Amino acid sequence: MLDHIGIGVSDVKRSRAFYEDALKPLGLGIEMMPTPDMLKAGYEGYGFGESGKPYFWVGPGEVTKIHIAFAAPTRSHVDAFYAAAIAAGGRDNGPPGIRAHYHPNYYGAFVFDPDGNNVEAVCHQPE
Repeated sequence: MLDHIGIGVSDVKRSRAFYEDALKPLGLGIEMMPTPDMLKAGYEGYGFGESGKPYFWVGPGEVTKIHIAFAAPTRSHVDAFYAAAIAAGGRDNGPPGIRAHYHPNYYGAFVFDPDGNNVEAVCHQPE
């Protein structure tokens, strides 16, 4: 089981703005913003999560394309994530809908973030 994950981004401020908007419909926000005196000098990163627990980090570093899926409690949350991510500058990689090839209740939406990472919100619950 994972505790947290961090990705390198090319523009920290741009990625912060994108993820703040895109993850808000899923109830996620910035839970931690380390300052240079907390970590190595010059680091500027953001920990997104909920209830005081950051588990998705963006910070400066080598950009390696990844796919990350965030759990959504309902299909309407998936829809809201997709709309918010597109409005925040994300590029479509698959609108909200059933992906029956995974399983009959797999409802997901996919966007590319500013660095081209494939970001998904998925709900596994029936309607």
